[in-house]
Amino acid sequence: MSNKALMWLIGAIVAVGILADSVFIVDERQHAIVFQLGQMKGSDHEPGLHFKVPVIQSVRYFDRRILPLDRPSERFLTSEKKNVVVDFYVKWRIKDVGRYYRATGGIEAVAMDRLEDTMNRGLRNEFGKRTVQEAVSGERREIVEALVRTASDSVDELGIELVDVRVKRIDLPDTVSESVYARMRAERQRVAADLRARGAEAAEGIRAEADREREVILANAYREAEETRGAGDAESAEIYAGAFGKNEEFYRFYRSLEVYRNALSGQGDMLVLEPDSELFRYFKQAK
Repeated sequence: MSNKALMWLIGAIVAVGILADSVFIVDERQHAIVFQLGQMKGSDHEPGLHFKVPVIQSVRYFDRRILPLDRPSERFLTSEKKNVVVDFYVKWRIKDVGRYYRATGGIEAVAMDRLEDTMNRGLRNEFGKRTVQEAVSGERREIVEALVRTASDSVDELGIELVDVRVKRIDLPDTVSESVYARMRAERQRVAADLRARGAEAAEGIRAEADREREVILANAYREAEETRGAGDAESAEIYAGAFGKNEEFYRFYRSLEVYRNALSGQGDMLVLEPDSELFRYFKQAK
């Protein structure tokens, strides 16, 4: 190969390299900043093909997508000076890439730390205005809305915007939780003891009422039995009287037989009587 041809080849390679270095492509998922000798020249590049000055200018790319901030739970003091453990997350994205670069140097970790500081400060202020009951029982939406309002100016200085802020969980510290559970157990035990006492009182009342009704029923039954027995005795006496009136001698004889049967029916019974006793009246007549 001649020197002239070699020079043409080298020139073509250099030209291709210069041409390749003079264009850059911005993806839909990226922001791009053009730097010229270390100084930022442009940051408003739409997705597509763009040109730059070779060698003198360079390009840095930054993520255009939504990015998450999800750090470990943090403790915050309520207005009652009690700790609550808050677990939250933030979704954010770069809004102004030029401002983002000037504020953070284009380092995502720096942006994360500054955003976390802003959110922690806002949450500390919001929880400091509320009691534990207000914070836990259902004011999460109000807390988040207030947090977004107060944090908007700070994150705007970073060239980013908040897409979503959520408080996932609000818990009490373990020591406080144990004391709360202990109070809840004591309260439940007190309620249970009160219910048992009321049940025992009601049971005593029911038993007393049942005993009273039992006594009334027994008294009424005894009265009816005595009335029935009295009526039977009266009727029996009337029958006896009628029989005695019809045939007095036969009635005496029948009653004497009953006396003999009742007095002499048992084995080993012994009676000590005089021979002329009235009891042996019908024995004597039988001779």
